[in-house]
Order: sequence, then C-alpha cells, then structure tokens
Amino acid sequence: MTEVADNTEAHRYEITVDGVVAGFAEYRLRPGKIVFTHTEVRDEFEGRGLGSTLIRGALDAVRPSGLAVVPLCPFVARYIRRHPEYRDLVDPEHLDLVTTTD
Repeated sequence: MTEVADNTEAHRYEITVDGVVAGFAEYRLRPGKIVFTHTEVRDEFEGRGLGSTLIRGALDAVRPSGLAVVPLCPFVARYIRRHPEYRDLVDPEHLDLVTTTD
C-alpha cells in the first residue's frame, strides 16, 4: 500500500510503501506560503513513479489550506509545469519557476 502524509514535525510530505518511507518532499512554511525545497526518493524505490505520486499528494493536500506554493525544488516545479491543473496553486511572484522549459 502506498500513502502520502504530511509529517509536520519533520516539515515534509512523505510517501510510504508498505509502511516504509520511500521518499519525501521537504518544505518550509512562510506566511501564506509553503516553500518546497527538496524532493528525494530512495534508490531502491526509483522508477516506480513514486516522486510524481508524492508531489501530487502533497499538492492535493495543500490546495484546501489556501497556501500559495513556491516550488523552489526543481522536481516540484517540473511536476507543476507538466500538470498545469496545479498552476493556480503557485505564488504569483514565482510563476516563472513553472513557466520556464526544462
């Protein structure tokens, strides 16, 4: 079973596979914003699409909070670039992070 959950104490969203943390997306909270700084998937879990599942789950969890997303992490920015349905979450001052090409 795969699950994405917010580990608020560690300031990161984690994806677990059968109870094992397979990866995480670190963030910092700022007034009205969530700044994603780093995403990592453990080597033994690479190639399964877990990074995308993690970011989708994190962004879906952020949406109802009303926080603006600042995708400093290149993986998060690339995910939003490829999935424009999440572009409305991006802080207007940082839209350039999701409109540049790879």
